Amino acid sequence: METILFAGLSAQAWIVVATVILVFGLMLFTKLAPDFVFLGGMTILMVSGALPVDRVLSGFSSSSVVLVGALFVVIAGLVHTGVMQWIVRYALGTPKSYPMAILRLMAPVAALSSFLNNTTVVALFINVVKIWAKKLHVTPSKLLIPLSYASGMGGICTLIGTPPNLLISGFYTEQTHEQLSIFTPTLAGLFCLAVGILATIAMRRLIPERVSPEEALSDTSEYTVELLVPSDASFIGKSAHEAGLYEVEGGHLVEIIRFDKEIISPVSEDEFIFGGDRLVFTGKVDEILKLRASHHLVSATRHVYSFNEIDTHRRLRVATVRFSSSLVGTRMSESDFEEKNNVVLVAIAREGERVNQSPREIMIEKGDTLLLECPPRTKNEQDLTPDLQFFDSDLLLQEGKRTLISSLILLAMIICSSLNLIPLLQASFLAAFAMIIFRCCTINQARSSIDWSLLMVFAGSISLGSAIEYTGIASKIAEGILSVCGDNPMLALAGICLAGTFLTEFTSNTATAAIFFPITYQIATTLGVNPLTFCVALMIAVSSSFATPIGSPTHMMVYGPGGYRFIDFMRIGLPMNFIMLAAELFIVPILFPL
Repeated sequence: METILFAGLSAQAWIVVATVILVFGLMLFTKLAPDFVFLGGMTILMVSGALPVDRVLSGFSSSSVVLVGALFVVIAGLVHTGVMQWIVRYALGTPKSYPMAILRLMAPVAALSSFLNNTTVVALFINVVKIWAKKLHVTPSKLLIPLSYASGMGGICTLIGTPPNLLISGFYTEQTHEQLSIFTPTLAGLFCLAVGILATIAMRRLIPERVSPEEALSDTSEYTVELLVPSDASFIGKSAHEAGLYEVEGGHLVEIIRFDKEIISPVSEDEFIFGGDRLVFTGKVDEILKLRASHHLVSATRHVYSFNEIDTHRRLRVATVRFSSSLVGTRMSESDFEEKNNVVLVAIAREGERVNQSPREIMIEKGDTLLLECPPRTKNEQDLTPDLQFFDSDLLLQEGKRTLISSLILLAMIICSSLNLIPLLQASFLAAFAMIIFRCCTINQARSSIDWSLLMVFAGSISLGSAIEYTGIASKIAEGILSVCGDNPMLALAGICLAGTFLTEFTSNTATAAIFFPITYQIATTLGVNPLTFCVALMIAVSSSFATPIGSPTHMMVYGPGGYRFIDFMRIGLPMNFIMLAAELFIVPILFPL
């Protein structure tokens, strides 16, 4: 028998409330991986008995979770056959003005994001946009925010465009036994997309003009110094540490190029120094140059350690520190990150400017851009990706017949599901297997393309949503909202959308959708109005995060490359939030009458 504590909620309900607060708090204020946080939340629900075990685990068997996993394989086939690269190459063109450039960029990005993972789309466009920006004589920061915005706006146009849409549609089907079409939110999404593009163009002066971190890191001769060891140097045969060359004032030794062209990097303090060695230091140039006098070194005749020089031994790569990175708040000199991953930190740029200090002594901040010296092919890049976002790729793609095949597979999946010939889940599975059978991607590529951490978050979100409904929390919150809004469905709809938009600025949009769906559905049924109206509006609301860089993974992807500051997103994002809120409150009740 359940005991009522207060506010009409049972002990199990309060456990769920505490779990939800804990999950959101950990995601906001800690560096813990989201999948680990949601797994912990599911564990609490299971062990405490707040939710039956079968319902806690139902997220793993949810058709929405399985569908997302299959779609990852479909996307892998498109990426590895060059379909997306082909679109990127031919979509942008040469617009005559900046407003036209925004339009030419946002339209194809939104179209791709309607069917594909938006982080994949943004990752493919980032480097192209940076090159394109130079061609148009604008800074990349003027185009990277529109790029991220477009990927989010495009995702709301179809059920498969973004995980929250799939999650909400799955919940809706469970409640009503009515299967939604892949294009159910399309008209509403297209209207909001058009409003969003026009609003971005109208507010283009609010998009900041920042110096790209890569520009700050482009000329390595400004902060790397090469000195030659003469054959009569007194410290020949000593280790770098014994010679006083390993850690020097204002910098450190990152590479030794032997007279026989052997390259030693990273350099250990026990590495011996020989005559004819070329020593490459990084840090404060004026401080490092004092070594010429103190150690009787000779200036190198040619600066060979340049950004554009790629040899068969090492190369320079640019990466951005993720917001959840374990590197945040640490110094390279205090960790074994370089040794463990066989990389060397050469320089750090922050907010578009190189930090003029010894890079290994700089406290790393989220969004920093790092210039790293790496092996020609970073075999352990999977180990680096939780901390760093790389934007270059070793993958060489050749367009051919498989490019056409993968495109036809995607088209067939969309047509079959939209015409109700085959349910979307079955269509996606057929498409995934077809990608492998026709060799659009290998089994290993398909396996590695699946984002298991995202699926874990997805399953955990479903469990939290089920717990909120099962314990009666949804009903209580719905009653509270209705007591404020009365019997006015439009006022209730506005309240739900505003709350959803606000919360998704700070945490996962998938989690926000899972939390708000049972509340939203309960309000709609209590008012006796069409629940689909509320559900479609919720789809748009939880994907309308524009005001903070942590509101969307794509915002975090462009944050570093654009040289942005946190306030940059708020300046244009807050007006955009209210514009999109007004757009959805206008169009959704028209297309889905209450």
